[in-house]
Amino acid sequence: MGRTLIIVGTVLLLAGLAITFLGKYTSLGRLPGDIVVRRSNFTFYFPLATGLLLSIAFSVLLWLFQRR
Repeated sequence: MGRTLIIVGTVLLLAGLAITFLGKYTSLGRLPGDIVVRRSNFTFYFPLATGLLLSIAFSVLLWLFQRR
């Protein structure tokens, strides 16, 4: 269990760093299904499509790791 948590944490850390540094060059975070509401002094951002895409990717990765 501990090894799995370390692996998942490392993967999440790397994904977060990749999104932060590569976000300027990719459309990740600005997909068509992401919800953005802008008002005069308020912005609400809900990354629905990005969250679904990342969830699918992580599910596939975890499924591949569990198969071995």
